[in-house]
Amino acid sequence: MATDKIQFAKEKETMLMTLSARAIQSQWKSPILRDPWAEEAMRHIDYDIGKRYGGVGSWSMWSKIGCTIVATRAATFDLLATRYLSDHPDATVLHVGCGMDSRVFRVDPPASVRWFDVDYPDVIDLRRQLFPERAACRLVGTRLEDLSWFDEVPRDRPGLFIAEGVLHYLSETEVKALLNAVVARFPGGQMIFDICNSWIVKRAGSNVGGTGAAYKWGLDDPQEIKLLAPKLELLKEFRPSELVAFSRFPLWLRALFRAQELSPTLRRMERTIVYRY
Repeated sequence: MATDKIQFAKEKETMLMTLSARAIQSQWKSPILRDPWAEEAMRHIDYDIGKRYGGVGSWSMWSKIGCTIVATRAATFDLLATRYLSDHPDATVLHVGCGMDSRVFRVDPPASVRWFDVDYPDVIDLRRQLFPERAACRLVGTRLEDLSWFDEVPRDRPGLFIAEGVLHYLSETEVKALLNAVVARFPGGQMIFDICNSWIVKRAGSNVGGTGAAYKWGLDDPQEIKLLAPKLELLKEFRPSELVAFSRFPLWLRALFRAQELSPTLRRMERTIVYRY
C-alpha cells in the first residue's frame, strides 16, 4: 500500500496522535504496549506528530513521556478488558470511538466473543484499509449520537462497553443517551472509560493537542454518573499510580502524580473508571 496523506481534523486527528504514540513506544527495546498493528499502520500514514508539539526538537524532548502515558492508559484498558472477557467468554464488546486502536488484536478475545468496533464512517474505512479482517469483529461506521446501530447488537449476552479518549468530545445529552442505550441493551455488564473533570473541560479542553478539538463533558465525582444513568454502579476509579506500568514513569513524573493524588480536583483531572450494571 502506498503512503497516503491522511487528512483528519479535530477529534478525528487525535486518534492519529495516539496511534503514532503507540507505534513509537512499541518499537522501544522494552515497550509497555507491544502494538505491531500500530507500527504497520503508521508505515502507510504520512502524519507528523511533531507538528503538534512545536517541531522535532520539542517532540523529541517530550516523546518518551507522551508515549509512556498513552501506552499506560491503553495497556490498562487492555488488562481490564481481558479480565472481563476471561470471566465472560460469551460477551459482546462495544468498542466505541475505536479510531485506529488495534485493541481487538491485542486483547485477542476467544472466537465466542462478539466484538463491535464503532467510529465515524471515514475512520472505519481507514481501518478496513490498514488492519486485517478478524472473525467475529464487526466494523460499524456511524456517528455516536446516531444510536440506530444498536439494532445490530444482540441482547442475549453480557456486555462490555469500552470508550478510551472518547466521551470527552460528546455533549452531556449524547453521553446520557449512549450510556443508557448500553444499559438497556444488555442483561448486565461493565463499562470502562476515561473522563476528565469540569476543571479540565473549562481550562484545557478547547484546543486539544492543537487540533481544534474541544472537550464538552466532564465528571467531577464518579458517583454523579447516576444523574445520567441511574443503573450504573461504580466499581473502580483508578488513581494515576494504579495504572499499568506507572513504575516506568520518570521519577519526577511519578512524584508529581502522587502529589496530585492528595487533591481530589488534581487527582481527577483525567482518570480511568469502571462501572457495572
